[in-house]
Parts: sequence; C-alpha cells; structure tokens
Amino acid sequence: MVLESLLNPLKAERRPWEMFFIGFLYASVGILLSLWIFKDQASLIMVFLTVMACVPIVYNTMKLEESKDMKISKEKLLLKEHNKAIVFLMFLFLGITLSFVTWYVFLPSETTNIVFDKQTSTIQAINNKVSGNAFIQFSVFTKILLNNIKVLAFATLFAFIYGAGAIFILTWNASVIGAAIGNFIRSNISEYASAIGLSQFSNYFSVVSIGLLKYSLHGIPEMLAYFYGGLAGGIISIAIIKEHYKSEKFAHIVFDISELLIISLSFLLIAALIEVYITPILF
Repeated sequence: MVLESLLNPLKAERRPWEMFFIGFLYASVGILLSLWIFKDQASLIMVFLTVMACVPIVYNTMKLEESKDMKISKEKLLLKEHNKAIVFLMFLFLGITLSFVTWYVFLPSETTNIVFDKQTSTIQAINNKVSGNAFIQFSVFTKILLNNIKVLAFATLFAFIYGAGAIFILTWNASVIGAAIGNFIRSNISEYASAIGLSQFSNYFSVVSIGLLKYSLHGIPEMLAYFYGGLAGGIISIAIIKEHYKSEKFAHIVFDISELLIISLSFLLIAALIEVYITPILF
C-alpha cells in the first residue's frame, strides 16, 4: 500500500506531529475517491476509505504497544510509552477532523449535502439543547456520559475483535465532528458575506477559531478516552493472537489494560462535564 509506506509507529512516536498531515491526506483522498467513484454514498464510503488507509499504522501500533507490555515491567514507564502512541494517534485524528472541516467549508453546498449527508442526520439526531435548569442539565449530563461510555465500549470491542477496529469508530466521530464544526463556521461566515473589508476578513478567522474551540473543548478529552479504550482492546487482542495469555506476563497485560480503561473513563467524565456545564456558558 502506497499510503502505508509513508510512516510506521516508531517513526510516528519520534515525530508525532507528522501524523496530522498524514491524517489530513488520508481523509482528503477518501473524500475525493468517494466523490469520484461512489458519489451517492460518499458520506459513508469516505469514512471506509479513510479507515482502510489508517488500519496498517493503527494495527502496527497495537502490536508495538503489546510488545512493550512484554518487555516493560514498571507500570509508570509503560504508561509513558503508551502515551507516545496516544499522542501521535491524536495528531492523526486531528488531521482527519480538520480535513473534514476544510472540505465541508469549501465544497459547494450541493456537494456538501451529499458528502456529509449521514453525518448531518446524526448531528440532528443527537443535538441536545441544554437549559439553565440544574436538574435538566444533570439529566443531559447523565445521558451524554452513558452514550459516550457506550461508544467507548464499542471502540474497545471493535479493537478487541478486529485489532485496529476502533479506528472506524474514531474516524466516524471525526467526520461527525468535522461536519458540526464546518457547519458552524459556514453558517457564521454567511453573516459577513454581504460586506467586504479587513474587518470582515478578521471576523472570518474569528468564526473559524470559535468553531474549532467550541467542539475541541470537550471533543479532545472525549477522543482521548476512545483512544485509550481502543488501545486497551487492541493490546489484549494482540496478546491473545500471539498466545501471550499462556505467559506469566499476561497478568501484567491485564493490569495494564485495566489502567488504560480507568483513564479512558476519567476522560469521558471530564468531557461530559465540559460539554454540559462549560461549553453552553462560553458559547
């Protein structure tokens, strides 16, 4: 695979920022190919094509992290090593998300409606309006947290069954978040379209910044949670494939993935608190 040859986990851990551009490229290629070949189903096909490009690097990462479990006995050092993978995978996710945002903003509206059809439907279905009532807010918080835990369970399960399966859940979320940010930016830019000048130019970049900030406040810890969960599922999957469950190190592997899942749940709690109680105040 041409795209697979661009990077491997060891290189990615040394230069994690490069994964941002790789992610942007993967998603852009997926969008262009889906529009060219499967235009009517582009909203789903672009996700699958992006996932196909990401699978080799993600699967090899799971193998690398599982091998660290077999070599490193100190849990603090092991978590530090896992965090290297989490960092470059987050750069990959951010690159994919920004690619979706960019294409949403700059594609013609007719094309955007086709490319992000399923994503728009998903946004409308999960668009919860949070009121000022504390009891209603807590109810929404509980609903969001439970929904995110369900997504985490799917990400972990997909990683366990398919090795790199969590990348599908994460790429789908990237496309939905990208569509939400893109729609926010596009809607607000239209307010300034009637006037031209430096002040309006400044307003454009203000809208972009606000759009990115609005969703990244809770989106980043949420995605971190899914990456930790996906990493846990991927590690146990590789351990079983390699029959390391017969090894004395397997108990250490189980303890390691338990810690990763606890970390992921902590990030989900933080993300839900930000989404319900902080984001509505700021925006």
